[in-house]
Amino acid sequence: MSETTDMASRPGREASSERGKALANLIFNAALAALFVGLFVQAGDLPSSMWEPLGAGSFPRLILGALVIFNLAIVVQSALALRQADPATRVGVGRWFVQRRLAFATLAAFCVYALLMPWIGFALASLLFLLAVQVILGARRGRRLLIACLVAAVFGLGLYALFSHVFLISLPSGRLW
Repeated sequence: MSETTDMASRPGREASSERGKALANLIFNAALAALFVGLFVQAGDLPSSMWEPLGAGSFPRLILGALVIFNLAIVVQSALALRQADPATRVGVGRWFVQRRLAFATLAAFCVYALLMPWIGFALASLLFLLAVQVILGARRGRRLLIACLVAAVFGLGLYALFSHVFLISLPSGRLW
């Protein structure tokens, strides 16, 4: 393909890409805002301590509230960009999602991690999460898988031991284990 042909087709690809990015950002940030709202509600159920006048859920709620506001701002910005994009160019959303499939797989693994933690506890859930993310990112055989298992064990179980024995902070234990 010549340079003139490439230059002539570039505006169409860029318009298509912009529409795809806007729609994908709108969907992704709306989903994140919904997830953060759910976590915001659950943060109110955190047990409070006698040393914390505001309660254990106040800091997570502050952070999650800010994240919801940021995500909603991005949704509005993406909706405006989507309205300005040419509706005739409908290609690009699927490609955008495929290009970011590792990020979406990691996000899905984090959601499973958050759902599993009340059932199997912090230590085992963290171990499984770290191992799953490393497998998603490419550690599938041999030496890489062995290193991934070691990293998951050190950080998953090591953080649990550090918090429970050194800092004397109890992390969630599961109902099943």
